[in-house]
Amino acid sequence: MPLLEVVQTRQISASIRLTDTTAAQVDQYAAFISASADDVVEQALAYVFTKDRDFQEFLKSPDARKVTPTLRIRKAVANEVAEPTARKPVSQPTSAAQTAATAAGSKA
Repeated sequence: MPLLEVVQTRQISASIRLTDTTAAQVDQYAAFISASADDVVEQALAYVFTKDRDFQEFLKSPDARKVTPTLRIRKAVANEVAEPTARKPVSQPTSAAQTAATAAGSKA
C-alpha cells in the first residue's frame, strides 16, 4: 500500500539536485504508485513537513519569516500551460562519465 496520495493542485517549476540513487528511487516510486516524479517529490516533502514536529514549531517562530529563499524557482510565463505529468527521458548524458563515453563513441 503506497504511503502517498497524489492530489492535483496549481504548481510552480523549480530546479533541485538529487543523487543518482535518490532520482532512481523517485522514478521507481512514481511507477509504483502510477504518478509522476514531480508528484512523488511534492507529496513526500508535504508528508515530511507535516510529520516533523520540530519543523512545525519552527514555522510558528519569527525565524521562519526571516529565511532566505534558496530554491531556484522558474518564472512562469503568463500564458504558460501546465506541464504534462509524464515526460520523455532526456537523451543528453547526465554525468561526466557518460559525456566522455558519448564523445568517445561519436569519434569511433
